[in-house]
Order: sequence, then structure tokens, then C-alpha cells
Amino acid sequence: MSRFHVSITPEPDSRTAKATRNTQSSLPYSANSGTHLSMSSSHNKYSVLLPTYNERDNLPIIIWLLAKTFKEHKLDYEVIIIDDNSPDGTLEVAKQLQQVYGEERIVLRPRAGKLGLGTAYIHGIQNATGNFVIIMDADMSHHPKAIPDFIRVQKERDYDIVTGTRYAGNGGVYGWDLRRKLTSRGANFIADLLLSPGVSDLTGSFRLYKKDVLHQIINATVSKGYVFQMEMMVRAKQFNFSVAEVPITFVDRVFGESKLGANEIVGYLKGLWTLFTSV
Repeated sequence: MSRFHVSITPEPDSRTAKATRNTQSSLPYSANSGTHLSMSSSHNKYSVLLPTYNERDNLPIIIWLLAKTFKEHKLDYEVIIIDDNSPDGTLEVAKQLQQVYGEERIVLRPRAGKLGLGTAYIHGIQNATGNFVIIMDADMSHHPKAIPDFIRVQKERDYDIVTGTRYAGNGGVYGWDLRRKLTSRGANFIADLLLSPGVSDLTGSFRLYKKDVLHQIINATVSKGYVFQMEMMVRAKQFNFSVAEVPITFVDRVFGESKLGANEIVGYLKGLWTLFTSV
């Protein structure tokens, strides 16, 4: 199994030099490596997991962007929509999108109620047919244009995981007020202090995994809700998986309301303490 390390790789248009967060160097990232990726003889398929709850306005846009991105880069893919019985009709919109793009591209795996983000990932990976899995938000906070960068960086050194970071290189957050920015920074600072996860954005949720790696991590992860994502990176370090970071631009949602409230913040703090005392 590969030695755990994290490298931070700039986006193609960045002038920021690559920073490496461990003693093992990684290959340089070239802005001239080409703008298009294509399926090689060793065929790869990318399964995108999209948990949804009240995302009827965002879903058509994010699906269009995903389809456009994968088509332009000639990549095989599927999008698995895990809807938790959204009262706004998200599932009906998803069914219409499936008719447009086809059942082989849009896979619907709805659930009976709001069962949480962690179990949504578990449900999604059970239905994934790709050898790589991408997790991201359905509210357009994560732009699919970053996916080719994730894939390119993964291929550089056959990384087990590539994770987006808002807090390294030329990454950033747009559309948040000062309170939310401080909350996010504070959450990452506390997590880094207690857990030393080896990544700069532990609370981020835009990632590319090898499917078998994600299976192993999920099987060992016991947290629920938003802490589930955080524990996955802690487990990655525990299992000595290789991780690369790619700076991303995070943009606040345009449609709908944020799912992050007081209960989620309290749950995060409780989950963080549980990880600190048990992992």
C-alpha cells in the first residue's frame, strides 16, 4: 500500500508554484499538458454521486454542466442521483433529466426519507459501476470544470484520492459573508489541530476516489452527516492512502437554502470530539 502523502497541485491557469506537504515530492503539473483528456486503452469510468434534497432548480444546471464536461473531455461517466424524498419535486425533475440524457448516464436511486449525507454516499457507491467515484454538491457550489484537473492530477502518480481545497494555492470561497468564512476556517483549524489529517480543507466535499479505496474507507467510517466526509479523510490517513489536493473555487448556492444550521454545527463539534478520542 502506498505511503500516505499529500501534494497540492495548482490549476492549469495558476501561476502559483506547487507546494508539497510531505517529504515525498510529486511530479510537476504542466499547464501545457493539454486541455482534453480521452479514454485510454485502460478504460476508466467515473461515477458521480449527487445526494439531493430540495435541489429542483439546481439539478438541471449541474447535470448539464457535468454532461458537457465529460463529453468535451471524452470521458465515460454516470451520475447517480440519491434523492431523499425532496418535497419540492426534485425527483420528478431527475426523472425528466433521465429521459433527456438516458438511463445509462443518469441513474436514479431515491430513498424514502431524509436519511443523511453519509448513508447517501453508501447507497450511491453500492450502485456505482465506475472504477472511480466523484463526490460533489448538487447546488453548484462545486463546478464540474474542476473534474478534468482532478483526473489529470490523479493520473500523475496514480493517487488514491484527489480532494479539492478552498484553502491552498489559488483556491477560494465566493458569496459567503464574513461569519460563514470564519466559521469554515475555524472548523478546519480545530479539526487540523485535533486530528492532523494532512489536508488543508478537511470539511470540503469535492473529491475523486478510486472506487475500491472509497469502499474501504466507507466501511470503516462510523460518523453521520457532515462529519462523515471529515472522517473519510482521517481514515484515508489511517490506511496510508495517497492524497493529492487541487485548489478549487467554491461559490455559494444561487438557488435554494443552505442545509447548514445550528444542529449541523453542534453535530460537527460532537463528531470532531468523537474522532479525536477514538481514531
